[in-house]
Order: sequence, then structure tokens, then C-alpha cells
Amino acid sequence: MEDIKKNFSFSVKHQNKNYRVGLIQTHRGEIDTPAFMPVGTQATVKGVFIDDIIKTGSQIILSNTYHLMIRPGTERVEAVGGLHKFMNCKLPILTDSGGYQVMSLSKFNKIDRDKGAIFQSHIDGKTFILSPEESIRIQKKLNSDIVMVMDECPKKTTDRKIIESSLELSTEWALRSKNSFGKNPHKGLFGIVQGGLFDDLRKKSLEDLINIGFDGYALGGLAVGDTQSEMFKVLDGIKDYLPEGKPRYLMGVGTPSDILGAVKRGIDMFDCVLPSRSGRTGLAFTWNGPINIKNAKYQNDTKPIDEKCEKFNLNKYSKNYLNHLFNTNEILASMLLTLHNINFYHELMNEIRININNGTFDQFFDEYIAKL
Repeated sequence: MEDIKKNFSFSVKHQNKNYRVGLIQTHRGEIDTPAFMPVGTQATVKGVFIDDIIKTGSQIILSNTYHLMIRPGTERVEAVGGLHKFMNCKLPILTDSGGYQVMSLSKFNKIDRDKGAIFQSHIDGKTFILSPEESIRIQKKLNSDIVMVMDECPKKTTDRKIIESSLELSTEWALRSKNSFGKNPHKGLFGIVQGGLFDDLRKKSLEDLINIGFDGYALGGLAVGDTQSEMFKVLDGIKDYLPEGKPRYLMGVGTPSDILGAVKRGIDMFDCVLPSRSGRTGLAFTWNGPINIKNAKYQNDTKPIDEKCEKFNLNKYSKNYLNHLFNTNEILASMLLTLHNINFYHELMNEIRININNGTFDQFFDEYIAKL
């Protein structure tokens, strides 16, 4: 329930080594960390009712500035009172700034230090200009609860000069984002640490952002084709420098084993399209590892994916039946598997929190890191 008097805050409840359990408080609700955020890029988690997303255990979802400014347009969302009312969502919402999508989706983009990102829509080629100030303005109109600074997210490269130049620009844009954000105690503003695979540049980026001052710190640029070992190496290099009293968010990550390894290195928040996108393509995540339900070996398998999962009666649907639904392109197939996957991710996060609190996370990690 919304509490207009409650300011954004974060507290660590239990910590062992680098991994910890915490609590984010927003005026729209509390978020237990480590937390996973389902991705509702265009004001919906594809194929799933928002009430069902809540029933999986979701306490926050992610949506995206780039996509919503293009379609349906910021004004349409603002006219009905913001993103929560637009999509009938009572949960807190985090909005990405749009910088990653400018890099990955736009047909043409040009970076101008003063103007921002100048790009053509991947939908119709229309030209947009997204500056740090404009990104913050849009996110305020969307009325999201956690706002991300505008950054430049370069494509994967080992060219240090490119990364240094991008880092300098991202730091400048972070300051402009902070100034544009102003005083909004009910909302959180997160800075984004860049620096590629260079430990010293990551540390410099973090130091500069800490000097500016943010409510949380995200690690960006690690979902652009980097391997898991590269990602873990970056986290190992930065984990001891991240502020203790602020939430740490690893953007765009990842697989269940990615999450396990990142939690071990002190990360509190995650988002990824993987559970929903995989749900639409027939890949199910389980405690014994992922399975492709479209595989012929499941045609005569009368057991459910998870016999213990009673939510949404998911344990009433056999692999045989799901295999049939996918092979006949039935909409129900993606709906059921998306729910299964998002529910599994929240089961994983809950077990992580329980094991951290119980002092058994190392054993839990060792048991599942290779399976998941």
C-alpha cells in the first residue's frame, strides 16, 4: 500500500563476508534483497497479468524510458497519472534511463556531449534526442520509484581509450542527471558504474559517482556480451569499494548461476529478460538446470516441470502437455512457462536470502552453482 510519507531508504539486515540480506523501503512498498526484478519493458511483462507477477513474489518490476518515450509516448502515460496507473501496477517500478537501448536498438545514433544521444527509432526511424535532463524528465513523468541516471553504454570493446572517453562522458552525464533530479526523497536515484573490463577505470567511475552522491549504485556494461568469468572478475575488483549502506544493482543479469555468483560478491539487485524471453521459447529453469520443453523426449513425460510448485496450479501441467502447446504455437505455452520461470527466479532469491540469514549460503552456493 502506498505511503506518501515514507522516503526511499536501504538498510542491511544481515551480512556474512560480502553477501548480505537487506531491505529497500519505498513509499509504494518494501523490497527484500537480494531481489530480482522482472522486466516489463513496454509497461508489461509479456504474456502475464500484473497480478500474477505479484503472486510469484515480485516486489518490484523494471520498465524502460527508451521504449515508452517512443511508444506510447510519455504524455499518454503522464495523462493517466503515471506508469503505475497506466499498467495497473501497485508495485514499485524502476525505470532504466534508455542509454543501453540507444546503443543496442536504434538504427542510427550519435553521441553529443552537450545534447545527449541523437538517435533514430528502431520502430519508424523518427529522430529523438535523449539528454540526461530529458531522461530524468521522462522518468519523473512516468513517476517511477527508482530512477537511473543517463549514461553512455558503449558496445563491448577492449579499447581502453574508447572506454575512458565513454566513462568521462557518463560521469558528466551522471552529474547532470543528479542536478536535474533535484530533491525527491520519495524516489531513489542510482548512479551507473562503467569502465568496461578495466578494474582501475571501474574504481575511478565508482569514486566519481560517490563524490556526486546517489541513493544506490548500479554496475552497467556487463550484459553486452561479456562472459561469466569476465563479469565475476569485474565484480571481484570492485566489490570491496562499493558503499556498504547503499543498494548495489547489477544491470541486465542474468542466468541463475550469474545471480548466485554475483550475490556472493555483494550484489543486491538484478533484472533480466531471460526468464520471460526463455518462457516464450520453451526454455524452463529448474533446480536441476534448464530444460528445453520442446525436446522430443518430453512427448511422453507425464510429470510436471516442478511437482512442488502449486502456484497457478503449475504442477498440474505435464511436460507432455507443455511440449504439445509449444509445438502447436499455442499462446498458453508461453504464458505458463513465463510464470514458471519468474516464479523459479523468486524461489531462488528467497532461498538465497534464507541461506544467508542461516549462515549456510556457502554450502547452498556450492550445491547449485554448477547445476543452475
